[in-house]
Amino acid sequence: MMQPAVFLDKDGTLLDDVPYNVDPSLMRFGRGARRALTLLAQHPFALFVISNQSGVALGRFVYPALDAVEAQLHRMFAGCGVTLSGVYWCPHHPHGSVARYAAVCDCRKPAPGLLLRAAHEHRLDLAQSWFVGDILDDVEAGNRAGCRTVLLDNGHETEWLDGAQRVPNARAADLHEAARIIVRCTDDDRRDASLCTEAAR
Repeated sequence: MMQPAVFLDKDGTLLDDVPYNVDPSLMRFGRGARRALTLLAQHPFALFVISNQSGVALGRFVYPALDAVEAQLHRMFAGCGVTLSGVYWCPHHPHGSVARYAAVCDCRKPAPGLLLRAAHEHRLDLAQSWFVGDILDDVEAGNRAGCRTVLLDNGHETEWLDGAQRVPNARAADLHEAARIIVRCTDDDRRDASLCTEAAR
């Protein structure tokens, strides 16, 4: 049987945004994240982190440095009594300085490649899944993968480039509010998350 998932952007959504950070000691949950994870864990969602890590392509750190970041994410989730089902990184950037990773790819958001890979590897029901992020590239990736999407209105989106795939189903002030919207919409079995936004507040 296929399982629904909640995909979470890492920096600026799940965690406080520390640019190009691979030091586990600097990783901190963002506002509302602990409560969000606890709430989502009470429902049948698998939880995944989906993150562009262009610092690899740009030469800011090496790919194996992300192993410590992933291990810390698992510890942080476990500290909330929650299981992290998987972490997916895109190390590419088309203008990178490290030849191996300086490429256009299908995994760098707003492309949906990481979500499609997670769905294939974990038998996930994308139509019943959600992607929460703090910029419209996250929204586009989720929509292109066939998920419902929530945009965190926390000031991190600055370009506001329009597009048919860049419209979220709902907006939230922080991750806890996003989780409440997801749970309410799932419980009510509604496809249009916007109908649930006020009820979730």
